[in-house]
Amino acid sequence: MVGVSDGPRTAQAPATARTRVGRPLLSLALASMMDEVHAHSGAVYLLASGEPVLEMAVMAGLPRAFAAPWERVGLSAPIPVAEAVRERRLVWVGGEEEMARRYPRIAVVLPYPFALAALPVATDTKVHGAIFVTWPGSHPPELSDRERDHLTAACGRLAVRLERAADESRPVFPEPDLLAGTAVGGAAGTLGTVEAARMVSRLPYGLCSLDLHGRIAFANAAAAELIGVPVSRLLGTQLWASVPWLNDPVYEDRYRAALLSQQTTSFVALRPPGDWLSFRLYPSTTGLSVRISRARAVAEMSRAAPQGDEAPSRLVTISQVLSLAGALTEAAGVEDVVQLVADEIVPAVGGQALVMLGSRAGRLHVLGHRGYPDPHVVERFDGLPLTEPTPGTHALSSGVPAFFDSRQELEHLYPTRNATPDGFAAWAYLPLIASGRPVGTCVLAYAEPHPFPADERAVLTSLGGLIAQALERAMLYDAKHRLAHGLQEALLPHSLPALPGIHAAARYLPATQGMDIGGDFYDLVPSHGVASAVIGDVQGHNVTAAGLMGQIRTAVRAYTTVGQAPQDVMSSTNRLLIDLGSDLFASCLYLRLDPAHGRAVMARAGHPPPLLRRPDGKVRVLDLAGGPLLGIDGSATYPTTEVELAPGSVLALYTDGLIESPGVDIEDALADLGRRLAEAGDLPLDALADELVGQGGAAQERIDDVALLLLRAR
Repeated sequence: MVGVSDGPRTAQAPATARTRVGRPLLSLALASMMDEVHAHSGAVYLLASGEPVLEMAVMAGLPRAFAAPWERVGLSAPIPVAEAVRERRLVWVGGEEEMARRYPRIAVVLPYPFALAALPVATDTKVHGAIFVTWPGSHPPELSDRERDHLTAACGRLAVRLERAADESRPVFPEPDLLAGTAVGGAAGTLGTVEAARMVSRLPYGLCSLDLHGRIAFANAAAAELIGVPVSRLLGTQLWASVPWLNDPVYEDRYRAALLSQQTTSFVALRPPGDWLSFRLYPSTTGLSVRISRARAVAEMSRAAPQGDEAPSRLVTISQVLSLAGALTEAAGVEDVVQLVADEIVPAVGGQALVMLGSRAGRLHVLGHRGYPDPHVVERFDGLPLTEPTPGTHALSSGVPAFFDSRQELEHLYPTRNATPDGFAAWAYLPLIASGRPVGTCVLAYAEPHPFPADERAVLTSLGGLIAQALERAMLYDAKHRLAHGLQEALLPHSLPALPGIHAAARYLPATQGMDIGGDFYDLVPSHGVASAVIGDVQGHNVTAAGLMGQIRTAVRAYTTVGQAPQDVMSSTNRLLIDLGSDLFASCLYLRLDPAHGRAVMARAGHPPPLLRRPDGKVRVLDLAGGPLLGIDGSATYPTTEVELAPGSVLALYTDGLIESPGVDIEDALADLGRRLAEAGDLPLDALADELVGQGGAAQERIDDVALLLLRAR
């Protein structure tokens, strides 16, 4: 990936020559390292200039496409090379199982048996990058001392050379990736080569040679006949690209599996209309040899998935993952997440039941469950201390997934579990990690014993990451929802007082956008033998608006209690709002009720006009004098209007959320509210309140709060 100039240069050499001449430092270092430890692939990363990012500089042994998702790696990423740099140490992954457990994102993309070592390229003072090398799945599960020493020493030597080059301002140039050369038929013209070609042509089965990129370098006549494509059209192409019925990611996956694991793989494919062919891939570090023959005993394979050594069907397809991710983004609360996982994931992975666990105050908390005939089987774990030795508490506390193929395996590790049977035979305990911490555990239960191969464990663990993000958002949403409703309930009256001569009813509906909390308020205050009513609306649908609303409501009640006149209550509240220094404004409507004399005195501050339904059923909009919104002008005055309030009359005070909606003219909405008040005005007041807010309450999306206060003179 980079070349640096080496050794002194003559003064006569031109500048361009001085900067371009040199040996491929990284390629040579990587090739030497791989040769010393008998690794079959590897890559060198360098730190990007000015960014906390590792960039792949050169790759060897395999096409770069194998590592395409990790060509640029953030230093905080859960990837072995990034971890090696962060912790300045060698990171060893001994095989498929360990990769699935520790790095599920890699295992999902490369679910093959291979071992990997990642090391920082660093001196005592500076990190320059990182290197990883891989071995086939046949490598022992532990790295030998000899391999460790060779790798560490080689990375140290490379770091010193990079640092020396940087100190001497010697430039670094791109280098080509290192791939083994392709053996092309006819290159040697020897008798052995001719005889080999004759021998291959006489064989009754097809033979192909693929390079490391999967391109066909040689194919015999039998292979062309079996596949149904002439040799001339096969050479230089990839099987899955040049043969339409092999154009399936499953078949390309077998090629990748063979190269990365260096183990023989195979698959069976149907050549239309009804010929089954067997493909067996024999890998080496220079490419693959493929044997093609007619498949035997495939009478029942037309409806069966490949089994055994053949290509496994994907546990969860890309389309399912995308569908699940999209659905989880729409989940609002924890119950939504539980239901979505039960509907989308459990059937896809062959499970029959689900439990979602969380923790609270050091104890296990069952967030939800599906698929258990007896819910008490699950709910008895609610409140269990996290110190109890159970698989659920261990996964939640440690963040390590656990898979139990059978009941015997589970009870071997957790003997007390046999006292609490749940009727299932296999389990997957998936820790849900979000923002670097466990937020819960997803337990998948299976009705029959169920093996969990490494690729399935990787997929399930990665799905756990999707669920964790959704669960974290859902838990925050539920907490916010509880906070919002608790705050709103604390700021609004729990009940309306009984007043002589007045019957009252009220309703409040929060906006469906924002925090489900807002600045709409109402109150009914008895004082000095009369009653006062107030309704108002502070800008916004958040905690700030709700807090300011509580201050305004308290101020109105205080000014009323000390006996201020309606216009003075409004003026005092206006000055208070300005003194508070808030950037929010508020509308308000204040009434002093005198049912004994059949009248009401009203003051208005930019609030929608109330509706009055007379005893004869006619409704009119009260055109009241008023002043500006509260909080704008400290010298504003608020004139009052006296309204006749005969027995049987109904006053409807409301906020603009009841009549305003997108695309609806405000005059039409007000006329519709008046019509409904006229038609239903004889109903009991609570039923009338439900009728008037019914349309707004049924709305899927309320962009504003709704408050309604009804007053009937008796």
